[in-house]
Amino acid sequence: MQWRRPIVHWRQLLRRERPRQLPLVWRPQDTFSVLLVGVLVALLSSWPWLVEPSISPGSPAPFTARAPKAATVVDSTALEERRLQLLPRTTVQVVDPPSSLALQRRLDANLSQLQQQIESGPQQVGPLLLTPAELRWLQGLGPAALTRWERDLRQAQLRMLSQGLSGALAEGQLLAAASLQLETLPPLERNLGARLLTRSLLGQSNLRADPALSQRRIEALITQQGIPTIAVREGDLITRQGEAVSPQAFDVLDYFGLVNRRPRPLLWLGVFVEGLATTAAMVLLMRRWRACLEPRQALLALGSLLAVQGVGLWLGPLASPLVLLVPPTLLLAQGLGTPAGLSWLAAASLLLPLPVAGLADLRLLLAAAVAAAGAVAAGRQRSRAELLQLAVLLPTAAVLLQWLLMQWLLLQGQGQWAQVDLLGEALLLGGLLMGGLLLAPLVEQLFGLLTRSRLLELADLERPLLRRLSCEAPGTFEHTLMITGLAEEGARAIRADVDLVRTGALYHDVGKLHGPQWFIENQGEGANPHDQLNDPFGSAAILQAHVDEGLRLARRYRLPRPLADFIPEHQGTLKMGYFLHQARERDPAVPEAVFRYRGPRPRSRETAILMLADGCEAALRSLPPGTSEVEARQMVRRIVEARFHDGQLAHSGIGRAELELVIRAFVRVWRRMRHRRIPYPISPRKAFSA
Repeated sequence: MQWRRPIVHWRQLLRRERPRQLPLVWRPQDTFSVLLVGVLVALLSSWPWLVEPSISPGSPAPFTARAPKAATVVDSTALEERRLQLLPRTTVQVVDPPSSLALQRRLDANLSQLQQQIESGPQQVGPLLLTPAELRWLQGLGPAALTRWERDLRQAQLRMLSQGLSGALAEGQLLAAASLQLETLPPLERNLGARLLTRSLLGQSNLRADPALSQRRIEALITQQGIPTIAVREGDLITRQGEAVSPQAFDVLDYFGLVNRRPRPLLWLGVFVEGLATTAAMVLLMRRWRACLEPRQALLALGSLLAVQGVGLWLGPLASPLVLLVPPTLLLAQGLGTPAGLSWLAAASLLLPLPVAGLADLRLLLAAAVAAAGAVAAGRQRSRAELLQLAVLLPTAAVLLQWLLMQWLLLQGQGQWAQVDLLGEALLLGGLLMGGLLLAPLVEQLFGLLTRSRLLELADLERPLLRRLSCEAPGTFEHTLMITGLAEEGARAIRADVDLVRTGALYHDVGKLHGPQWFIENQGEGANPHDQLNDPFGSAAILQAHVDEGLRLARRYRLPRPLADFIPEHQGTLKMGYFLHQARERDPAVPEAVFRYRGPRPRSRETAILMLADGCEAALRSLPPGTSEVEARQMVRRIVEARFHDGQLAHSGIGRAELELVIRAFVRVWRRMRHRRIPYPISPRKAFSA
């Protein structure tokens, strides 16, 4: 039997990964909706394979082919390479009318400043430094002569702009061109006008690139140089079965109609099944790590996957994996946890409709790495400000990594990344992340997401519902604060979700607002209304009502479902022992089920911890001053064992070893609450005056 020991150890190691919890039960219509969206995702991911050629460059040839006749085939690969080489050198520019109009207005402004300089004298700062001769000439001009000279300048500028003006033109050449345009004027007028035109046009351009004319120029140059072709003779070997198909061989096969472009059902079916299996695995992994996953949250993940695939198919090679993968991963990691974000990222990376070869492969790997780092960081953020910092740091880190990789590729002689706009991609990613932060509260409300920042916001004691509890049921509020301290320490001891336990504990007894006087912590020294009621069945209904009313308030105040679950699960199906005893004193045949809460029992470690804290809080406070730590631990252990043997913890996923850690944590909190104080001597006069 020695061979069984490794298997047992391996199973124990797997169980230590995370305690098993029962997932939330979905209604049939919810399951159908999730399945339908999963089918749509699989259809979209397999869509390109409906029109994929049977042969592609680089794939193994399925048959041996020879040329049926002589032909001249266009070499598409060489043609595209020549087009890329000509592209930077054949940009056609045309005159841009708005730019020309702006330059004309600039000349008018300079002429207006020159007019002010003429009226004010040499002390006035103007567009030009005038010589005494030029200033005397201008001051001696009459209005008609000055208007005629300005008109000549505007016509000269218009002729220069109509020919096109480059911003890189040297000042001397621009001054010479302006002088030629004004050669009919006397020397003094010509020199002054040329200087003013040069001042208005230097460093400016009225040209813009025209893509259509540039493409025509490229095609014309290619036609002049000759279109690259492949000469094929009859009987020449095109491909040999099993060998890789070269780009030239693919062009020849396509020319002779040997490339099948009809749909391939079997290949499409395989890709469709692969996509469906990927989406199913993603949803199952999310439910594995988040047992309370709701159908609308699964639909959010699948809808994001569907949108990313649609954008990828629409943009094709222009799509950026970084922009497609990072924002949804961060959103899901914040709302559903890091494992859910990583599961979505894995599925999206596998189904992303982008080519994964060469440069695209490197960009996809880099985007996946950045998204994974963002998912790990987002799961630990505790405020909107930290998320804002992450939205700035991620694009910055992505740009830096891509730039370093680009430099390395350039050293390797691969210059394709020169066509990637790194800064524009980073700005787009940053804008999407910022927009996601603005829309995050709306998405959280619609899909029931519970981010860390929202948990901390809901734990604010000034929230309306908690404020009502502190004012209308102060005893219950103090009881809630005590339980919160116990539950928080217990969750920290077993590494449960401390933020979820803290916030859930604050809301677990809000249902007592429907009748605070019926609960002993709010009664003070007055009479107990249950004694006046004298009906154990009615008293049991009142206790159950605080759970029902709590759920109603949770819906009214739009508490997320993980928080609302604390309201019924902290009571589970516990017995109302006091009223059951009263009822059986009157009728021993009373069934026990009538005096049990309707549940459900705790379905997570967090709600189980709250149930135990609720049961131990009053018992710990009632211990006499001389109680030792060992006695307190034994008392807490008896309460916990009673809950365990009653089956209340059966579906919580909490283990026996973890229960012992929780017991010790509760006792630590009790010890802190019961710390000793030094007695201060107070004189009788001060005591009387106090």
